[in-house]
Amino acid sequence: MTTYVLAGGCFWCLDAVFRRLTGVVESVAGYAGGEAGTADYYQVASGATMHAESVQVTFDETTLPREDLLDIFFLIHDPTTLNRQGADVGPQYRSAMFYADDTQKADFEAAIVRARTNWGDPVVTELTPLEVFYPGESEHQDYFNSNPANPYCSIVISPKVVKARQAYVKYFKQ
Repeated sequence: MTTYVLAGGCFWCLDAVFRRLTGVVESVAGYAGGEAGTADYYQVASGATMHAESVQVTFDETTLPREDLLDIFFLIHDPTTLNRQGADVGPQYRSAMFYADDTQKADFEAAIVRARTNWGDPVVTELTPLEVFYPGESEHQDYFNSNPANPYCSIVISPKVVKARQAYVKYFKQ
């Protein structure tokens, strides 16, 4: 099993896509990359802690190759906007990859190079050593499936799920 910690805007979006991929055994919405000694939703939302809304995704790379998981990550968010994804603005919505070791750092660097070929603007994804990942509160776990009537889910998250499914249908659970 391989575990990555990735940030690409609202963690509900990444979590919704990752949960639908074959080979993903766990997806946890949470917080990484901050300066404070702890993190919760309201602290992070204030922007004061400098944590990013992140997802800790654990997957079986014999089923879902790491290159494909990382390419899906870059497909479902805009890595060219600094501290922003759509209407979500602030350092908590930045594009970031938190590596646990040199192998992950190399994987992430290669994914950034691949992403540059798909985006017209420079990729500003932050590449940072993982110090600690704080799991988010229970209401943020599997948010998309738990809140289907929420307008954010239908307007923002659903199009990302559809985009990923269209591009990587072979990895989507039936």
